[in-house]
Amino acid sequence: MAHPQFIVEGGRRLAGTIRPAGNKNAALPILCAALLTDQPVTLENVPHIKDILSLCELIRQAGATAEWTAPNTLVITATTVRGDTLDPALCTRIRGSILLAAPLLARAGEVHLAPPGGDVIGRRRLDTHFLALEALGAEHEFAERIVFRTRGLRGVDLFLDEPSVTGTENAVMAAVAAQGTTILHNAASEPHVQDLCRMLVAMGARIDGIGSNLLTIEGGRPLHGCTHRIGPDHIEVGSFIGLAAVTRSALRIADAGVEHLRSVRLGFERLGVETQVDGADLVVPEKQALRIRSDLGGAVPKLEDQPWPAFPADVMSIAIVTATQCEGIILMHEKMFESRMFFVDKLIGMGARIVLCDPHRALVSGPTELRGATVESPDIRAGMAMLIAALCAKGTSTINNIGQIERGYERIHERLNALGASIQRVE
Repeated sequence: MAHPQFIVEGGRRLAGTIRPAGNKNAALPILCAALLTDQPVTLENVPHIKDILSLCELIRQAGATAEWTAPNTLVITATTVRGDTLDPALCTRIRGSILLAAPLLARAGEVHLAPPGGDVIGRRRLDTHFLALEALGAEHEFAERIVFRTRGLRGVDLFLDEPSVTGTENAVMAAVAAQGTTILHNAASEPHVQDLCRMLVAMGARIDGIGSNLLTIEGGRPLHGCTHRIGPDHIEVGSFIGLAAVTRSALRIADAGVEHLRSVRLGFERLGVETQVDGADLVVPEKQALRIRSDLGGAVPKLEDQPWPAFPADVMSIAIVTATQCEGIILMHEKMFESRMFFVDKLIGMGARIVLCDPHRALVSGPTELRGATVESPDIRAGMAMLIAALCAKGTSTINNIGQIERGYERIHERLNALGASIQRVE
């Protein structure tokens, strides 16, 4: 079996306009939500990436059709569905497979899933899903496989034990199909959760409080087909801001979804990276201070991720690479996942000055000149961070395990080469 690599020639300035792909983390639950109706659902701006293709295969195994009618347009028709025909090996390949639980429960009354896979960034608990679906009227068995069954979902007043994104999405999909009203407290409110809610409303659901942590869902309304366009990926926008900064490049990010970028822009401002809003676009100017802003009194500043609307965990790896090129010292605090920071040893090998304090915190001192190296791509976001580091480094880098990057970033080498990068994809 071929293992593709990226061969990256670093040190080039980039220029031009790049458009972020559709939000992967919105597309995954939205594809699953299309199973809640027996009518066709047309989804536009769907990223053509490995995680989506794997989920399409699971959707077909459940008895629905999923057809690409254009490069980024997908039509899903779930005339009838079953929940006991999913391939366990495929379920373990993507974490998004857990999002099939609610729609297949609602339509088929039962669903059999293998524990979901995904990135190796630390333990990602599933308890919120189980507690939410149980409260809404499901029973579960958890052995080698996860089996959910229900005799009928019913609305409930529910406080989620943590604002889990996928836990909220499963709860919302189940609540839309349940009889009666569900009040969901401590719900996640990320842009991708909002996008799912808007798509469900387009299908005929009634959801109040979209964008907040309190959702009121009037369940049991008939759901019909719709056409829905998936919003831009704010994590990809964050990746391009970091890329522009470290390569000293002027980039325009078209249709950037600027209303969802406040915390991302604020985080980069702390590193001395300015961005400008121009209509629907975000512009990263060529001339940047790249000077880390100390806290009041000259104290060492900290950049930390938290649930939305704070700085997103998925941009932390990109911010760490960016900080290596900025003057000053900063503490990066990754609160959400205990294994996401371990990729910094690869940056240290390229010449970065980073002290890994513990699994959650790293002290970055810059600027340092990075040198080309042979590195691995451990997860989607760290993989993209390593690609950005390679583009900024002096010399040639080889990135292995790029399947991880391609799970989340569509045709990334082609799109960056169009801006002047030199990335060769070899088998």
